[in-house]
Amino acid sequence: MTIIELSVDTAVAVIGLSILIIFMRLVIGPSIADRVVALDLLSANAIAFIAVYSIKNDSTTFLDVGIIVAILAFLGTVAFAFYLGKGKKQ
Repeated sequence: MTIIELSVDTAVAVIGLSILIIFMRLVIGPSIADRVVALDLLSANAIAFIAVYSIKNDSTTFLDVGIIVAILAFLGTVAFAFYLGKGKKQ
């Protein structure tokens, strides 16, 4: 087993554990803002998982999917922030 294989396996385990903890915050989160932050962090971990999967398979085709997920996550976070900000002004 090479150092890259060991690093990839460790990264998959850490990202998986992180996703479980974030999912708990998404379910338990007391306010909508906590849930939005958890959802944004979940998408960031999904992008990291896609990148690690791309390294493991030695293919760059999955990186395009990661870029699309990043753009959609950014737009979703901006939309939620706009919605939350608009509600407080009225």
